[in-house]
Amino acid sequence: MRRPLALWAAVLAVCLLAYPASAARTYEGEEAAALRCANMLALTAVVLAGADLIGDQEKEIMLGVTVLILERHVSGTWRQKKAALEIVRDRRSFPDTLEDYRRNAARCLAQFPIN
Repeated sequence: MRRPLALWAAVLAVCLLAYPASAARTYEGEEAAALRCANMLALTAVVLAGADLIGDQEKEIMLGVTVLILERHVSGTWRQKKAALEIVRDRRSFPDTLEDYRRNAARCLAQFPIN
């Protein structure tokens, strides 16, 4: 049975907020690229929804895709993934991340399939 995307988004939020970022590990190559894609999708979803450019359902779908990318393409615990996402987030400005989305979202989804 498939879980609704809203549940996946809730799981991501709980997992990423529930633990301190002290369990950091270094990601390289494909996993680092998957983390950057996940960060790009999550941040874009929140920003677009906050500006009323997409609805809650679209935001939940994008967050669900983020969870699936992390689940299927990044190894480690949720604590390690959270710490890595925080590092990616802190290294990129909002405008740079949104520009990444504009240029790379389709490539990201092709490189890190969720089906």
